[in-house]
Order: sequence, then C-alpha cells, then structure tokens
Amino acid sequence: MNFRSPNTTFRSLASLVLGTLITVSLFGYPASALGQEPAPVAPATTSVAPAETQPPTETSASPVSSSATAVAPATPPEPSGLFERINKTLEPVDGFFGTINGYVAGFIFFPIPIPIGGGGQIPFAVLILVSGACFFTFRMGFISLRGFEHSISIIAGKYDNQNDTGDVSHFQALTTALSATVGLGNIAGVTTAIALGGPGAAFWMVLAGFLGMSSKFVECTLGQKYREVRPDGRIMGGAMYYLSRGLAELGLAPLGKFFAICFAVLCVGGSFAGGNAYQVKGSLDAVGQTVPFFRENPWIYGLAMLVLTAIVIIGGIRRIASTADKIVPVMCSVYVLAGLLILLKNYSGVPGAISLIITSAFSPEAFRGGFIGVLVQGFKRAAFSNEAGVGSAAIAHAAARTDYPIREGIVALLEPFVDTIVVCTMTALVIVITGAYDYKNPAFPADFKAQFTQNEKGEVSVAGASLTSVVMDSQIPYFRYVLALATFLFAYSTMISWSYYGERCWAYLFGEGFSMAYRIIFLVFTFLGSVISAQNVMDFGDLMIFGMMLPNMIGLLLLSGKVRRDLDTYWRKLTSGELDREHQEKVRAAAK
Repeated sequence: MNFRSPNTTFRSLASLVLGTLITVSLFGYPASALGQEPAPVAPATTSVAPAETQPPTETSASPVSSSATAVAPATPPEPSGLFERINKTLEPVDGFFGTINGYVAGFIFFPIPIPIGGGGQIPFAVLILVSGACFFTFRMGFISLRGFEHSISIIAGKYDNQNDTGDVSHFQALTTALSATVGLGNIAGVTTAIALGGPGAAFWMVLAGFLGMSSKFVECTLGQKYREVRPDGRIMGGAMYYLSRGLAELGLAPLGKFFAICFAVLCVGGSFAGGNAYQVKGSLDAVGQTVPFFRENPWIYGLAMLVLTAIVIIGGIRRIASTADKIVPVMCSVYVLAGLLILLKNYSGVPGAISLIITSAFSPEAFRGGFIGVLVQGFKRAAFSNEAGVGSAAIAHAAARTDYPIREGIVALLEPFVDTIVVCTMTALVIVITGAYDYKNPAFPADFKAQFTQNEKGEVSVAGASLTSVVMDSQIPYFRYVLALATFLFAYSTMISWSYYGERCWAYLFGEGFSMAYRIIFLVFTFLGSVISAQNVMDFGDLMIFGMMLPNMIGLLLLSGKVRRDLDTYWRKLTSGELDREHQEKVRAAAK
C-alpha cells in the first residue's frame, strides 16, 4: 500500500485503528443521531428553567452532522435468523465500545464551568467551536457580512470558467457540501433544542450559524489553497492536506503530518458509521411509519439504498456533485415552502413568536433559570448541524474549479447560512408558533404530547423527528408523506457526500489505487445499516466525526494568518475591478 506517511509509527497506528474500526463496525449502526451529542455520555448542561420546570431531554443523540437525528418512537422489528444471531454475537463487542465511548465522549464533551449567567457548564468541544468561530469572524473582518453579496454572484456563475483547475462548479461544490449537512437534524434537532432550552435557544442557534460562516470560509479556503492536482487531473484536497502542508510551512511538519493522519482515520471511520449506516437506519425508521412494508422488510430498504448509492458513488465526485445539485435545492425548497405555508396560515402569531424567541433569549427569567443552558443548547444545535470547524466540507470545496482559493471560501460561507439561519430558523418558527414545545400547557394537543415520554426518574424526553412530523402534518394535511420522502432524500444525499469525504481520506492514507475498495466497503455498510443492531459500535463512529474537529481547529487557528493575507489581496482586486477584467479576458480567450 502506498501509505503517505514517511513515519512508520504513524503508519502502524493509523492502520491498527482503521483496521479495528472496519472490523468491529462492520456489523452496526448508531442508534443515536448525528447532529446531537450522545445523551448517555455527554456532560449535562445547565437547565434553562428552575428545577420544578426542568425542560425535557432528547430521546437519543450523537455528535456531529445535521444529517441525522433522533427518530420517531416506532422502530422496525428486529430481523430474525442470521441477522439475529449476528446481533447476539456482537453484544460483548458492543458492550466494550460502550465503555470506550464513555471515555472518548468524556474528553470531547468535558464540561467547562461557566461562572456567569446563572452558572452552568459548556462542553469542551462546543466551547472550542464557538470560540474559534468568534475569532475567525473578527480576524477575517466579518467576511460573512461583506462577502455575502459576492458569494451570491459566484454561485450564480459570474466567475465560472471551464478552463479553471477543478472537477466541479462553485454551485456543485456548495450543494455537495450542503447535502452532507442539511438533513434530519434540521427537522428534529431544532425541535429538540427548543424543547431543551425553550424558544430562546433558537436565537443563539442563529447567532452560532452566523459565526460558523467564518469558520467555513477559513477551512474551505485552506482546502483550495493546499489541494493537489494529480498527473491524471484528479483533485486531492481537504483538511489532511492543509494540516500536513500548511503546518509544514510554519516549521511544524511532524505535528501537521500527525494531525493529517488523525483527521483522515477519523473521517474514514465516521463515514462508514454516521455518514452511512445510520443514515439508512434513521431514514428507515421514519419512512417505515408511513410505508409499513419497509418496516416489516428492512433488508429490502437496505438493498434499495445500496443500489441507489452505488449508482452515484461509483462515478466519483462529478456524478456525486451532479446528483447533489439536483437533490439539495429540491429538498430545501420543499421544506422551506412548507414552513412558509404554515407561517402564512398563522401569520398573526409570527410577530409574537419572534418576540418570544428574543425575549426568552435575554429575559431576566432566562438569566435566573440558567441563561447559559439556553445559550449552549442553541450553540450546540448549530455546531452539530452545519459542521463548521469539523473540516469535512473542505474536501468537497477543494474540487471546485477556480484559480482563487479565497473565492471558494466565500462560496462556502453560504452553507451555515442556508443550513442553520434559513432551514433551522424555519423549523424553529413553526415549533414556536404552534406551541409544540410547551408540553406542560394543559391545552397541549394529545398527539403532540404523545411524543414526550417520562422515565422512572421523572426525566422527560422528546422524539424530535416525530414531533416535527406531527406538528407539520397538523397544519398541512398528509404532509407526513412529503416529510417521509424528504427524510429519504436527506439521508441519501448525506450518504453520497460522506462517501466522497471518506474516499478522499482513504486515498490519502492508502493511495488512489485503493479507492474502489473503499467504495465497496461503504456499500456493505449501507446494507448492514438496515438490518444489524450494535449501538455502541457505531456511536463510536459518530464520535469519530466530531473528533475531526480537534486537529482541524488547531490547524485553522495556526493558518488563519495566511488566509487573512490572501483575503486582503483578493478583496483589493475585487474592489478595484481587476477580478472582473481578468474574467472577461479569460472569456474572450476561450471564445477564440
């Protein structure tokens, strides 16, 4: 194998970890959802209400992508026969990984005490993401605001040039990255955040989305800046390249190589689990409620997903991008239009809902009841939804056709805007305006209340996806069928994008010649996600995705100075009109 690390210690470590993950994860799926932190092991956050009105906690969780979240209570029956025996055999392995998960999540979500705002704690990983996002927002001169109009011009095709180096257009790179983030977490993660933290959590979620735009700008600019163009014309880029090459320029080559390998190993393992197998299981649970045939025959659903996924991912990034640029606009448009229809239907309550969100975020009651708890819930949902700072999107944006890395970074800042500020806000307004979070209200509808459960300790849990479905179906008759289709598309688009992320990291580790081996393993996981149960094994895979944040954020902070210098140069050219003149010259040259 053409392992890229010159250090045999790194090679052995990566091979051992990756081999273990493939072996033990081959029979599992995560019962927890991407886009949320693991409930069994993540540290508790401060309540947002006094003890007697403790808000509900989510049903299940897991740390990273918006593309999955807690599913409805009803689950398919366990497969019998061979699959049942395999599940039984895996029980000891699953228990072992449950112990490992506790240690890993205990580190990633280590609670940092906060002495203000009523006290409380904020998970270490969330603190790093939010702090980094704040730093990048100021360091880049609020590029999320001053670059927004320019980003629209870029994706509209103003600067597209087929002769520029790259595999896909700016718009296709954006939709490919969005397809990995816009997903089930947008449907249910927001509902859970409001149930946990009250309406005020939506305000902080939007703020975190705004701050995350700068993180996306930095990481995707670096993904372009340090990408490699292979002799065959294929593009190799992403965090593993700017960590290894960028840090080497700073005299930190050994650290950069170590970070790059860690990132690649984590991404590969996470792509098999949270980016694939769970997507199948999560969508099966949701679709199975509307189409019982799939609930009763889960293996047929898994086989169908395998075939549909294979058709796309075997063709590589061009086919993935071509599929994503059709699915993402459709699924986002349908969901947002449905939300707008509900808001128009209840237009008189919109001002009150917005006022409630703002006052709940800043009210004295919020401070007395645990202001930090409200803030953390909003920040957590945004961070886990749009993946800003995780480094995954830089892999997709590295393939875009452009001669200016900064230009692609400006395109990437639209991702948190669409994912969190638009789609998540739509869900938040629908939940608040319908009062679906206020389960203690005596007038609370019975079908809403059925989505809340209470355990023997008196702790209340909410099935976020199911509650969102019930709420929207109560406003738009038979919308549950549309939502079932949207759930399928969300899962499918996430899978094809994460297959590309995992494959690029696999190729970085083992060489381009082994890409097909990765795709075959990925498709095996696609089928197994529908029939095999090993919760802790794949929860570990989910934790790996969020673990990508640690080496990535350190690299981003160290390399941010290079990005700022490139941004200043690009902005001078843009404001002077030099970029427009340069593009026109390219167009005329291409026409000759």
